[in-house]
Amino acid sequence: MTDLSLISWNINGFRSSIRTGFWDWFKKTDADIVCLQETKIDKAAFDAELGLFAPTEFHALNEAHKKGYSGVATFSKTAPLSTELGLGIPEYDTEGRLLFTHYKNFTLVNCYIPNGQRDLGRVPYKLEFSDALIKKCEKLRKTQPNLVLCGDFNVAHQEIDIKNPKSNKNNSGFTQPERDWMTKFLGMGYIDTFRHFHPEAKDRYTWWSYRPGVREKNIGWRIDYFIVTKELLPKVRSAQIFENEMGSDHCPIGIVVSL
Repeated sequence: MTDLSLISWNINGFRSSIRTGFWDWFKKTDADIVCLQETKIDKAAFDAELGLFAPTEFHALNEAHKKGYSGVATFSKTAPLSTELGLGIPEYDTEGRLLFTHYKNFTLVNCYIPNGQRDLGRVPYKLEFSDALIKKCEKLRKTQPNLVLCGDFNVAHQEIDIKNPKSNKNNSGFTQPERDWMTKFLGMGYIDTFRHFHPEAKDRYTWWSYRPGVREKNIGWRIDYFIVTKELLPKVRSAQIFENEMGSDHCPIGIVVSL
C-alpha cells in the first residue's frame, strides 16, 4: 500500500498563476497528482510555459475551443494507463471541462463543471452536462469501481457550505435544482470526502469573490470537491482545504489515498 497525495485547484488562468508563484507552490506541495481547472490556455502555449521544466512524468491538457476560456490540466508523477479528453459528446466537449486519467487501481476525473451564470441562463445546460458526467461515471464504475472526481463543481451543496445561504438561494451555484443535482449524485454511492471527514466544519470555503474585503472576512463558498465512490472510501486517509494558499479566487484542496 502506498499513500498518494492528490491536489485540485482552480487556478483561474495558468499563465497568471505562474506570475504569482505557481511553480514554487507546485514544488513545495510535492503532490503525486495535481489537477488544475480554468487553465485558460491552449496546448501550444501550455507547452511553451512548461519550457524545459518537466515537473512530473506525465501531464495533459484539455483545452477549450474558445481561446482564453475554461480548460483543465492534470500532472502526475506516474503516467496513467490511458487518457480521455471529455465525454465524447461534442455539445459538452468544446469547452475542455473534463480530463479522465485511468490508472491501474483507480480512475481520476478532473472536472470543471459549467457555471450557471448570473441570469441562471446556463443552469439547464449545466445540469444536462452534469447528468452526462454521471452516466459516464456509472459506465466506468462497472469495470473500475474506484473513481475519484475532483475540481470545481460550481455548486455549494448545503447551507453549511456557504457563508450567506439565505441571500444566495436564487443565485447560480446555490439554486435548488443545482443543489438537488448534487444530492442525487451523492445518493448514488459517491462521497464528498471533505464533509465525510469534517461533517460539522463551518466556515471552510474554497472560493471567494474578488470584491474588496470578501476573502479577508471569509465570505466564501465551498464549491470545489474531491468525490470518491463508496468502494474507494475506506482507502481515503484524509481530506483537506488549503484556504491560506493565495494566487487565485479559489484555494487548493486535497486528499490522501492508500492504494
